[in-house]
Amino acid sequence: MPNTDRAVGAVLGSAVGDALGAPFEFGAPGVFRERFPDGVGELCGGGGWDPGEATDDTQMAVLLGESLLERGGLDLPDVFARFRRWAAADPKDIGLQTEQVLSGGDAWDVAAALHFQVNGRAAGNGSLMRASTSAVYFAARGRHETMTAARRIAALTHGDGAAWEGTAILHELVRVALLGENPLAALPATLAEVDRTHRERWATVLAPDWHPDDATESNGAVWPCLGSAVWALRTTDSFEAALVAAVDLGGDTDTVAAVTGTLAGSVYGPAAIPARWTSPLHVPLPGFADRVLRAPDLRHLAISLASAH
Repeated sequence: MPNTDRAVGAVLGSAVGDALGAPFEFGAPGVFRERFPDGVGELCGGGGWDPGEATDDTQMAVLLGESLLERGGLDLPDVFARFRRWAAADPKDIGLQTEQVLSGGDAWDVAAALHFQVNGRAAGNGSLMRASTSAVYFAARGRHETMTAARRIAALTHGDGAAWEGTAILHELVRVALLGENPLAALPATLAEVDRTHRERWATVLAPDWHPDDATESNGAVWPCLGSAVWALRTTDSFEAALVAAVDLGGDTDTVAAVTGTLAGSVYGPAAIPARWTSPLHVPLPGFADRVLRAPDLRHLAISLASAH
C-alpha cells in the first residue's frame, strides 16, 4: 500500500513549491538565488501574492481532491463544475487555456476538445500543476488505473494528448515513490505505457542527460515543465535543494516548483519540508465561501485521499 506519510509529502510539497515560486513567475533564471544568496529561501510574497499564498495550481488540486473524496471516486462532471465555479469567482491567477475552457459555456465532456479544435494549442502545464491530490488518491489502484485516471482528468481542460500523457507519467512516478521505490528508476517502464504518438518526445525530456536549457518551448508547456521537475529531483539530494533548483530556472516558476514539490515530497516525505515554508502557507478557494486552507488542512486532505480505499 502507498505510504501515507509520503502522500502528505506530495500534497504539501506541491503547495509549498507553488507558494515558493509564485513571486518569481515570469522572472529570469537565477533571480531566486539573487534574492536569497545564502541559499535559505523564504516564502517571500511579491508579484501580487502574499507570503505563503498558494496560486491556482494548489487551489485546483484541492478542488479535485475534495471532489474525489466527496463523490467517492472520479466524477468528471463534478470536478468540472467545481473548476467552473472557482473560475467564475475571479481567482488572482488562472491559466489562459484553462480559463477559456472553463468560461466558454460548453459541456464538461466537449469543452476542452472544442477549444483544441479552434486553437490547435493545448499542451500547457495546467493539468500537471493540480495533479498532486489525484496522484495520491489513485496510487493504490496500480499503474494502469492511475495513468488512465490522470488522462481523463487532464482532458477536462486540455485537448492535446501530450498533456494527458504528461499527467499520466506524473501520476505513475508519484505512485512508485509512495511505495518507497525510486521514481527515476521507474521512468523506462512508465514511458513504455505512454501513447506511441507522444512517447518519443516524452522520452527526450525525461532522459538522464536532458537539461532545462535543452527545452524547445517555455516551461509553461507540459514537456519542459515535467522535464524540469524530474531534472531538479535527479540533480539534487534534498527536498529543499530540488525546489530551489526548480524556482531558479525562471519562467513559470510556481508550476515547475509545484510539480517538483509533488515529486520531491513523495520521495523525501513531509519531514523534509522546512517549517519556515509550511507555517505561512495558505490556500484561498475563491468561489467556495472564502475558505482558506493551511498546512494542517492539506495534511488532513492528503491522509484522507491516501486512505480512501
